[in-house]
Amino acid sequence: MTVTNPPLASSADDFVVAIPARYASSRLPGKPLRPIGGVPMVLRVARQALAAGAREVWVATDDARIATALQDSGVQVAMTSDDHVSGSDRIAECARIAGWSEETVVVNLQGDEPFAPPAGIRAVASALVASGADMATLATPLADAEQLFDPNLVKLVRRLDGDALYFSRAPLPWPRDAFAQARQALPAGGHWLRHIGIYAYRAGFLQRFSAMPPGVLEQIESLEQLRVLEAGYRIQVGLTPEAFPPGVDTPEDLERAESHVRAGVAA
Repeated sequence: MTVTNPPLASSADDFVVAIPARYASSRLPGKPLRPIGGVPMVLRVARQALAAGAREVWVATDDARIATALQDSGVQVAMTSDDHVSGSDRIAECARIAGWSEETVVVNLQGDEPFAPPAGIRAVASALVASGADMATLATPLADAEQLFDPNLVKLVRRLDGDALYFSRAPLPWPRDAFAQARQALPAGGHWLRHIGIYAYRAGFLQRFSAMPPGVLEQIESLEQLRVLEAGYRIQVGLTPEAFPPGVDTPEDLERAESHVRAGVAA
């Protein structure tokens, strides 16, 4: 079975990027300001968005220290409420502050992705525009069975046209006959995908999404994007044109990122 991606749309060249950056973090306090190669993480994320060619790059934060770190960077800052439950809620407020029209293509780039490839940022905007879906995101093939069984890695299945059918922390899809024999390797010829947590939507849909009550499936899996599917909206899933290095969520992740910069793996 072959699944194709929609062609890139030239009109997707006109997009904005919003980066949610909350100062508090249980596993890595002050995460947005943690230096990687001497540069605050949030500034590294913003530079990747600028390199992608975004018309505007905004950081939506709840802390003045983050705003100070972004001075003279070419990035705009939206001071948002400190009681938002999710990054989507935070950038919905950012969109209102920025005054974006309902048709503005907004890319939600997580604030802990300092090495997000510019090509991937552009690709998610293109997937949204080319498909006409309500929302778009990216995926990449799973490397091995260990990843399939890792609940920290979100898996997904999609239709022939690229629209998402479901996202889950559980192994998805389940190769019944092959796994009845052994589960140490992925069977040949399969199509297993790992979700990459970058999103694109029109600013109008972002507001509707933020206003929706949490869905049942969302609460079971702790996956916000399931709210969209459960409500009957479309999510287009494109394959990333370049690998997304792991994000930074723990002190160990931060140490790894620092090592990458020193080695020149990611800058």
